[in-house]
Amino acid sequence: MGCFWSRSATTPKVPSVAVAAESVELKTSDDLTLEGELCVPDEAWAAAVLAHPHPQFGGSMRSIVIGALFAALPDAGVAALRFNFRGVEGSEGSFDDGRGERLDVVAALDLLHPITEGLPLLLAGWSFGADTALAVDDSRAVGWFAVAPPLRRPSELVAAHDPRPKLLAIPEHDQYRSPDSAAPIVREAEHTRTATAKAADHVLPRRTDKAAEPCSGFLRPV
Repeated sequence: MGCFWSRSATTPKVPSVAVAAESVELKTSDDLTLEGELCVPDEAWAAAVLAHPHPQFGGSMRSIVIGALFAALPDAGVAALRFNFRGVEGSEGSFDDGRGERLDVVAALDLLHPITEGLPLLLAGWSFGADTALAVDDSRAVGWFAVAPPLRRPSELVAAHDPRPKLLAIPEHDQYRSPDSAAPIVREAEHTRTATAKAADHVLPRRTDKAAEPCSGFLRPV
């Protein structure tokens, strides 16, 4: 287990440039239309789908960690797609406790993959979104980056037994899944690393501005 930001020193710096976001619509396999936003830098070297925290506790694609990733990743050369799960704000449908939401993640892949074809594509999420991403098995993804995953249903996290790499960024004082309680679950998982967000809790106060560093650092060797 390492420090959350330990890779930043070796992550190549990319000049910061303003990247415009565009509104997009996602279509799920069960015929729902979801709203999203897409940022694709001119010289993208990777891409990421960003899944937001729990809809029934105010989570949306504009939640703080997802917002920070969506702002920072394109400036680091990573195309980013964020979206609202079914039933959130302008997205059709209703909350489905993490099950139907897996189809929403796949719909995001359906939109992003053709646009960024040939680039490594990461599934990423925070909290509920992290668990949902880890429960999606799709060959188009090269790996998973999970911020503060509750690991609520370990048996449903298909990524755990997949050979593709995973990085779980777990806050030191997370109220829902501490590093110690995550350890036995992670030990059963394949090709999975954990990193600790020092002195942070589940919402990562004052650390969100650096959220892209471990994500892009994880993507580089992948």
